[in-house]
This record gives sequence, C-alpha cells and structure tokens, in this order.
Amino acid sequence: MKKTLLFFAVAATMVSCKKDQFEISGTVDPSLNGKNVVLETQGGDPMTGGFVAKDTVKVENGKFVFEGMATEPELYFIQVEGLNGKAEIILEEGDIEVNIDKDSIFKSTQKGTYNNDKLSEYYKEINVIRKRMISFQTANQDAMMAAYKNNDTVVMNKLNKTYMAIGKEMQDASNNFIKKNPKAFISVLLLKQMANMGRTEFAEIKKLYDGLDVEMKNTKKGKELTEVISKLQKEQEAKANIEIGKTAPDFTAANPEGTKISLKQSLGKATIIDFWASWCKPCREANPEVVALYNELHGKGLNIIGVSLDKDAAKWKEAIAADKLAWPQISNLKFWDEPIAQQYSVKSIPATFLLDAQGKIVAKDLTGAALKAKVEELLAK
Repeated sequence: MKKTLLFFAVAATMVSCKKDQFEISGTVDPSLNGKNVVLETQGGDPMTGGFVAKDTVKVENGKFVFEGMATEPELYFIQVEGLNGKAEIILEEGDIEVNIDKDSIFKSTQKGTYNNDKLSEYYKEINVIRKRMISFQTANQDAMMAAYKNNDTVVMNKLNKTYMAIGKEMQDASNNFIKKNPKAFISVLLLKQMANMGRTEFAEIKKLYDGLDVEMKNTKKGKELTEVISKLQKEQEAKANIEIGKTAPDFTAANPEGTKISLKQSLGKATIIDFWASWCKPCREANPEVVALYNELHGKGLNIIGVSLDKDAAKWKEAIAADKLAWPQISNLKFWDEPIAQQYSVKSIPATFLLDAQGKIVAKDLTGAALKAKVEELLAK
C-alpha cells in the first residue's frame, strides 16, 4: 500500500511540474535547414512591424522546437527566415504541433491543444470562403478597372454587391463560430476585432460577448474586450440621448478666460452647438459662414456655443480671434478625449446640433441654406 501511495505522489509531482509549460514542435521543408525561426507576439513599434521577438531557434532536419511557460492563452506568430508571412498559433499550456507550409504560410496548420485545434477549425472553415473571395477578385479585377475608368456604375455596383455578399458570408461564419465556441480563445480575438471595426450592430456584438465563457473573459485579451464593450455601451447610450426630439444633455466647461459656461445658460430661441478645433481645416473653412449667420440672426434670438477639441490653449485662442468667433467658446483641451464630444458621440468635426427654445434637438449637421432656413423657422415661432 505504501509503495502504491508513493508511486501516485511521485506521479502527481511530475504532472505538477508540467503546469503552465508549453512545447511547440514544428515541421518545415528541410530546404530551410539552418534558417532562423522566430516566435513573436504583437506589440512594440508599429513603424517597425508591430511585433516583438520572444524566442529564436534554428531549423534542424526540417524541425524546430520552442519551450517555455504560458499562464493563459495568447496569440503568437511564427516567422521562418526566408518565408513570406507568419503562421499563427495560440500559445498555451500543452504540446502544440505546427506544420509550416513553405509555399503558402496561410496553409500552415496547428493542433495539439484545445485552442489550437479550434484555431485550425476556424481557419479551415473561413479559408473556403476566403478562397472564393480571392478568386472573385482575380477574375473581376480587369472588369472593375474598366468599369471605374468608364464610370460604368451599373457594372461597379453589380461587382461590389457580389463582393459584399461574400464578405457578409465570411462575417456570418465568424459570428456562428463564436456562438458555437464560447470557450475558444479565438472567439475572443474575433469578437474584439469585430467590435473595433464598427461594422456590426452593437446588439449583436453584446449578445456574442454575453455568451462567452467567463474564463475567456478573464484572460488579458478578454479584459481588453470587456473594456471595448463598455466603451461601445457608453457610446450607444450617448447616441440614444442625442436623437432628434430629445432634450440636449447639459454640459459645462471653461471658456478661454477660465470662466465656467454651461449649455443651459447659453440657450436662445434657437441654439447651435458647434464642435470644432483650431487644427481642423474644414472647421476653419466653415467658420466665415457661421459668423455671417450669427451676425445676421443673433439679434433675433440665435445663440451659438462653441466646443473645441483643441489641446493647445494658445492655438485655440488665436483661432477664436482670427476667425472672429463672437459667441461663447468652451473646451477641456483634451483633443479627441473631449468629454463633451464623447457625451454627444462626436466622431468627426465640424459637427453641429441645432436646438429649439426648450433645448430639444431639432437637427444635426445642417450647413448653408438648410441651416439658415431651419434657424429662421425656429426664430419665427
């Protein structure tokens, strides 16, 4: 009995020594013997490629091996000297097998651990669609160029429609993969990419996020995804608060002299909230028209409050003086992190909101004659 217990104790010790350890066993064409193989992760200076080398080994007899520690799943890349592109793996505890295709790095395969099996499963499915997309591009490149040259919108629209349909098929495949694989690390990466691209409705992204396994949400990338989801949630709430017909959210910030000014105290019979910046060329080009409108209609009840996305107080003040902006100006001097711009979900400038006497939003981003006509309509009430 004691010998049996001792055996299990030793076995348990041997297993515990393997915890968090990984081994990557790679195969590649023997013609690459002696070449360097680099294990990389994303990061570093984007100007130099945005990758950081973590380990380097050489190909021997068509094989290479990496060993180390991995406390949680993370996306890594394998770069073989002399080959274009990088093979992807999920670095995690366990024995990972990688076969590098020297003719097409995208045909490389990975397996051996749960997340690498899932990564391989995803690419096997998505590459079928990707191959069709590449074939379509190759087959129709000349036709698209000719249509563009001849301004043949019928042909361009037809080709674009087909291309977008293939793209949607690829997106749907990714969505379905995430739904079916809530415990796969690749699902976190796909969803984070999807959320950052902004092409998918937030409701769909949130639904997919809610379905992810808690363990995946607690990884480093999972926590980053949580922050993205939280930011998108706030943006959705901001958009809901600035719909036409809603009362414009109040705000307060300092003018160039340091005096606090609020939207509420700036309201007139009609009020324009003007988001701009000294560094924004389209904003500066639009200012003379806004100045003319203000000079003509301020006496009849038009008020304007300018919210600047500047970060340099001196340049902000210089622009106000140079453009002769006579209405109240405020800013927190935080550039694109301007909290009022975020409150109003402003993603580009110039941006304007037109309010009625009660402070309700009646129009957005009107310019020229359309803006003047709407202002005069409000002033006539």
